[in-house]
Amino acid sequence: MCAEPIDDLEAARLAMVERQLRRGGIADERVLEAMARVPREEFVPKKFRRHAYADGALPIGHDQTISQPWVVAAICEALELRGGERVLDVGGGAGYSTAVVAELVRPDGLVRSYELVEALAQRAAKNLDRVGYPEADVRSGDGAAIAGGEWDAIAVHAAAPEVPAPLAASLKPGGRLVLPLASRRADVLTVYRRVDEGTSGEVTLESSAIAECRFVPLLGELGFPSRDR
Repeated sequence: MCAEPIDDLEAARLAMVERQLRRGGIADERVLEAMARVPREEFVPKKFRRHAYADGALPIGHDQTISQPWVVAAICEALELRGGERVLDVGGGAGYSTAVVAELVRPDGLVRSYELVEALAQRAAKNLDRVGYPEADVRSGDGAAIAGGEWDAIAVHAAAPEVPAPLAASLKPGGRLVLPLASRRADVLTVYRRVDEGTSGEVTLESSAIAECRFVPLLGELGFPSRDR
């Protein structure tokens, strides 16, 4: 956490984009612009607002965190969103990542967020409505297990032991799924692309590692049985 909290949050947000994201290798200008527009301070508890643009995760309650800005940007860059897509956001927490995705798919796209903790899902819906993303569809539930429909892109914000089969099956051919794959040493943020044509019933994914990181564990039917994985 920042040793010296920042009061000028707009200046801090723009500095974050340049120093943490651009210098950290994020090159997609649409992602950088979206990150510059979304006020991260509106998605963290009030006592952490002045630390909103620190280069790290912050607690949001219920043993959950809001990911560091670089991780959110890296996920969005790997999704390769250009506007108009249907995106599933699993483990959306208090709504920050959902807001960034909403920026990227406007004006004709859709983002649906699932959050397992009902209180966080309710908070996310209020945050998104207040900040200006009322079109974001926030639901409480085990998104990794109940995912359905067809999605151009899927983002998972908790470390999973493997790609949940319902998510892979819900991804459109050619679509991209970004997920932290759990390991003992570190979680590996990984992008998967569906390469089959979707006609045989079998799902084939190609994968590429993005970076090592650390996430809270994916809980629920297809995740870990507890936070002590």
